[in-house]
Amino acid sequence: MSEEVLFKSEGRRSRDEIAAYLRTVADSLEAGTAITLRQGDESVSVDPPARPTFEVKTEREGPADGPGEMSVEFELEWDEESESVVTGDLEIE
Repeated sequence: MSEEVLFKSEGRRSRDEIAAYLRTVADSLEAGTAITLRQGDESVSVDPPARPTFEVKTEREGPADGPGEMSVEFELEWDEESESVVTGDLEIE
């Protein structure tokens, strides 16, 4: 299975800016509307199904005995042709 990147944006943002982006995504999910990502001339719209797979992952990269790089990733994933199934409960505090 190959992977095709349809859109990518990476850069430093303030916590407030990140919260605003996530809030916009949350509002679109709640309303059942497409999510459009746009930067300059590039844009892509995706319309997640009612029950996509939601993955939350925290990673630390770097040496075991020294400082590294931390990340928190939120991912929505779905098959373009079928609905996803829910497994387990997630809590975010």
